[in-house]
Amino acid sequence: MPNLTSAAAPGSPSATLAEIHDLLTLALDAGEKEQGYSDTERETRSYTRRARARISRLLDGES
Repeated sequence: MPNLTSAAAPGSPSATLAEIHDLLTLALDAGEKEQGYSDTERETRSYTRRARARISRLLDGES
């Protein structure tokens, strides 16, 4: 039986991933500073960017 639910329907995996991607982007934007970042902040931002990139690949259908 075919799946008639849109992949972008609220609560669907892709909608959830898209929301997480948006939240990670907001977190990066909110944490921007004109001055430099501490080592801990740089590391945290790096992990956040990597998570966002991974979610982008999942949304684009890549593994």
